[in-house]
Amino acid sequence: ITAKAAVIFVTLQYNVTIPATEEQSAEAISLYHYGIKDLATIFFYMLVAIIIHAIIQEYVLDKINRKMHFSKTKHSKFNESGQLSAFYLFSCVWGTSILVSENYISDPTSLWRDYPHTLIPFQMKFFYILQLAYWFHAFPELYFQKTKKEDIFRQIVYIGLYLFHIAGAYLLNLTHLGLVLLVLHYFVEFLFHISRLFYFSDERYQKGFSLWAVLFVLGRLLTLILSVLTFGFGLARAEDQQLNFSTGNFNILAVRISVLASICMAQAFMMWKFINFQLRRWREHSSSQPQSVKKKFVTAKGKTSRKERENGINGTVTSNGADSPRSRKDKSS
Repeated sequence: ITAKAAVIFVTLQYNVTIPATEEQSAEAISLYHYGIKDLATIFFYMLVAIIIHAIIQEYVLDKINRKMHFSKTKHSKFNESGQLSAFYLFSCVWGTSILVSENYISDPTSLWRDYPHTLIPFQMKFFYILQLAYWFHAFPELYFQKTKKEDIFRQIVYIGLYLFHIAGAYLLNLTHLGLVLLVLHYFVEFLFHISRLFYFSDERYQKGFSLWAVLFVLGRLLTLILSVLTFGFGLARAEDQQLNFSTGNFNILAVRISVLASICMAQAFMMWKFINFQLRRWREHSSSQPQSVKKKFVTAKGKTSRKERENGINGTVTSNGADSPRSRKDKSS
């Protein structure tokens, strides 16, 4: 009885079958577009993401936490990095496979060519559905993970930025550009969180953060370059530049400027956070160096004073001891 309703939640909706032609392919191709029923699919896979999150937490991260005996602050950050590094790695591998199979890397013009990209393959639609489901699941996880009140606002902003940009790329039919930028961003974020995991296990590990800092800046530059190429040159020179909801064409000047401004503001916000993070690290590093030098100086001073006391004690024993010549004369007298 419930099979018809369950299909809406489990399987992808809005399937379009393109018949085979001699020029393009010998088999029929199934492509997808979006609609209101995608909300039910996103909700279902949001529940799946909550279950997977709990499995990783209980069977992997909690066992490591018991062995390492982290403090409360490190415990929460370790859990956050552990969950995100697993998600970023999965998304990078899957997204890269889609880019290779669809030849988006070898042909950069595919980012804007044949826009609007209303019909997308199964893998790409499923990728976007899971991305939205994962970031929606992060809201109830704030309660399940007992996030501190002072960290809730930061997490909400963090999650909201992901949902805004992923949903924007999905609804505006910019899925090709969105996929490339997501894979690029996820790779840099994966390197940061995996470096933080190694840092928690051994605080001497700092090389990962240095590599991440270089790739972070390069990632922001590549994001801006690809965005400017797509909106400033590719879509700006397209023939059809009229707003049409029925065909899914949003290639007008106002939309292009708004999307490009949104991407630039997001990159500027991340660079601002990155600069503050690096300045804080440099201050901590510079403040720790004088303390270590001071400790070495105090230790060296303590050693010399100890030697002097030992020499003084030895001199006193020699001058007042029973074996000194003076003491022998006193005994004989």
